[in-house]
Amino acid sequence: MTYTVAFDAVSTVGLESSPVADALAGLRANEARYFRNKYDHVFTVEAAADAPEVVDWVHLILREERGIVIASRPLEATAFQVEGIRMAYVFYRSGLSVNVMYSLDDAGKRAVGFKLAEGMEVPEELASRFRFARQRSKLAGTIRGSFFVIKNAY
Repeated sequence: MTYTVAFDAVSTVGLESSPVADALAGLRANEARYFRNKYDHVFTVEAAADAPEVVDWVHLILREERGIVIASRPLEATAFQVEGIRMAYVFYRSGLSVNVMYSLDDAGKRAVGFKLAEGMEVPEELASRFRFARQRSKLAGTIRGSFFVIKNAY
């Protein structure tokens, strides 16, 4: 079942099993606000079990580019296209959000972003590989984020 993420009233629908459900819901709402304001796109998600192709694509890129396997269970996922950019998001039980920004133009930008919900530890599989910058969000509190550039074609 698809869920439309609201950013005016943060909801933990679909994320209840996360130990940081409130912060993860704020992080998800923060993404929804960004896409609504920048692209006038309505951010929807579905259970990860209902979007295996999205989860598999994100996991393929993580594994092939950096040998990363996320230990946490995926809860929700989404994929969509805005202005020639394929976007994919996976939200994990731990409070981690992984997004892939993949320009359809070969000369465009392609990257993987990581965001950590407030209150979660840096996952072991990322801790030694990335430094996380902090940003404040009215919806999500303190978000820690990092990224890497995708070098291959997927």
